[in-house]
Amino acid sequence: MKHFIAFAAACLLLSLGPQNAHAGKVRDLCDVVGARDNQLVGYGVVTGLNGTGDDVSAPFAAQSLRALLRRLGVQIDQRQVRLRNVAAVIVTTNIPAFVRQGSKLDVTVTSIGNARSLRGGVLVQTPLRGADRRTYAVGQGALIVGGFSASGGGSSIQENSTNTARVPGGALVEREIKADVTIKGKITLSLRTPDFTTADRVTQAINKALGQGSAKALDAGAVEVKASGSAVALLAKVND
Repeated sequence: MKHFIAFAAACLLLSLGPQNAHAGKVRDLCDVVGARDNQLVGYGVVTGLNGTGDDVSAPFAAQSLRALLRRLGVQIDQRQVRLRNVAAVIVTTNIPAFVRQGSKLDVTVTSIGNARSLRGGVLVQTPLRGADRRTYAVGQGALIVGGFSASGGGSSIQENSTNTARVPGGALVEREIKADVTIKGKITLSLRTPDFTTADRVTQAINKALGQGSAKALDAGAVEVKASGSAVALLAKVND
């Protein structure tokens, strides 16, 4: 759909005239209904911290560590658990439309206990679930912390948060989310900022590119485009 929207954008700029040549492109004005991001979230454990992790007053971290070790076949006594190098975290990411199995996503990791810093930590394999509670990706990897903190001589300094980190490419997509942009032979463009004038001009630009009657404005926030056949066939026609 990106090629189609970019093509329509060029027609839109021509139809607006040189005095409005600074107008945004259609892809900057509209989203394709059916092609959207979805939010994923998971609960995990970060290990390898240099004594800056959760302490005994954060019981869920200890419980998570014991559960993790049990899954790995290690049995330990609760009294033997010493946290400080471990932190309980929430892991979040967005999975875009059309992403396939094996694709990588960036993830954000935030502490939910009383850890002082996540610097130097490694996120242990964490399932990431959608609103339907199904697992769509799994996150793991070394954390990158954007902030820093230092202290000495009775004074201290901190820049940004050291309890929030990122793992670039740290999640592997395990399940694809079906995205269908063609519904009953039509594609709907949703304006990010509903406006009657913009909707009318987008409609005119698409009709000019594909033929009169190919598009119509449903209201100030949506433009409907006829897609004879599949979306692939429409893209091929536009690219000719």
